[in-house]
Amino acid sequence: MRPKHRLAARAKSISREEAGDRPFPTTPRAPIRAGFMSYTAPSLTLRAELSDTLRLALPLAGSNLIQMAIHAVDVMFIARLGEEALAASTLGVAAFGLMAWSASGLIALAPLVAAELGRRRHSVREVRRTTRMALWLCVGVSLVLTVLFQFGQPLLLLTGQAPVLAARAGSFMAVLSIAILPMLLVGALRQFVASLDRAGYATWINLLGLGTNIFGNWLLVYGHWGLPALGLTGSALSSGITSWAMVLAYAVAIRMDRRLRRYRILGRWWRPEPARMAEILRIGGPIALTILAEAGLFGGAAFLMGRIGEAELAGHAIALQIASLTFQVPFGIGQAATIRVGLAYGARDHAGIGRAGMASILFGIGFMAFTGLAILLLPQAILSFYIDADAPGNTEMARHATSFLLVAAVFQLFDGAQAVAAGALRGLQDTRMPMAYALFGYWIPGLGTSLLLGFGTGLGGLGIWIGLAVGLVVVAGLMLRRWFRREPLGLLPG
Repeated sequence: MRPKHRLAARAKSISREEAGDRPFPTTPRAPIRAGFMSYTAPSLTLRAELSDTLRLALPLAGSNLIQMAIHAVDVMFIARLGEEALAASTLGVAAFGLMAWSASGLIALAPLVAAELGRRRHSVREVRRTTRMALWLCVGVSLVLTVLFQFGQPLLLLTGQAPVLAARAGSFMAVLSIAILPMLLVGALRQFVASLDRAGYATWINLLGLGTNIFGNWLLVYGHWGLPALGLTGSALSSGITSWAMVLAYAVAIRMDRRLRRYRILGRWWRPEPARMAEILRIGGPIALTILAEAGLFGGAAFLMGRIGEAELAGHAIALQIASLTFQVPFGIGQAATIRVGLAYGARDHAGIGRAGMASILFGIGFMAFTGLAILLLPQAILSFYIDADAPGNTEMARHATSFLLVAAVFQLFDGAQAVAAGALRGLQDTRMPMAYALFGYWIPGLGTSLLLGFGTGLGGLGIWIGLAVGLVVVAGLMLRRWFRREPLGLLPG
């Protein structure tokens, strides 16, 4: 048999899945398409990049806002159970969120997928391998965290919380642990669809999750349709049901979308890819620690507030919920920056990298300037969406929340800047030094100022919030400096 005939016979014997896992030939750089996302390195202008970034960032930011609305639903339902229930849930969510959010950073899917799409026209095999190992990582990490969450009460007692609050918060965390695996899976699948320019699915699926969580809280927290009123436990169960419903929705969307389905992300799901897993951990490990540093400062503030008083802790929960809500927009812009910068990084387009980062920074800082002004001028009106500030039982909580919001209005600009700059640096697969910046900025000047002003002066909870602002200012300055010095620092591709 002649060589070409042997090759033809061999090709026929390869299944579609096997063919998908074989490398594609390297071709000269040419315009690529990922979904409907086009990237033509030589022709992009800043104006075009602003449009592309906005088109990608809007659904991601919208998805983030809806995700925060899902959590806000829990706060709104629990707040009506009383100050102690709200304080206990705040502690539980702070501890749960600290670990779950950090774990989500470990699943560094978007930077790798974006770089592969920018590097070559055909990258089905590489995208599938990265996604497959990311899903493996979700399962492994969730098993560890599920066990850890069963020991919430003793962990909270170690932080000096009141025994009654620690007991209620620990029980809440134990039930909430059923949500950790689907939450991580949702995060990974969202990165997959967004990198392939299907970010709109995230928005619609989060809307589904919002409706599911409202209905679940209504049924289980207060007891309707003959079900018992489960209080905090009911809210935790609702979160788990909502998360699994969102996983199912992503599976349906990927199956129904022809362009996403061709990647067959569950093909050969049992097959390990050690090199790909190592690459995810190399990039994702520092991201997880960066998130841990930031979330640790803000989550740790809840524990510090718990040592001051229940009214301060409840006020902190409301103010932080509002500040976190506005943060979701620059966070979404930062996620878009990771993808847009990652595409240019894979294409080795230095000018494209600069345009993608600049577009994201302009959008992020501009939006947070607007929200900071709104919070500064209308704190009471914004607060009224969460609680009745005139109710006798809410007077102290509302007073503390208002003072905290005034600090939040000031640090909005820096919060947005650090989120977008970090996202852009992740697109360059630069995660180790940003991790060091976060660990230093949040835990030395940030936490140090919180402890000094919160417990060494008469400022109390307000001093803790000033410390949060100091940490954000320091980290934002360091991140922006590194981004703008990316060329002399050797962060650009060769």
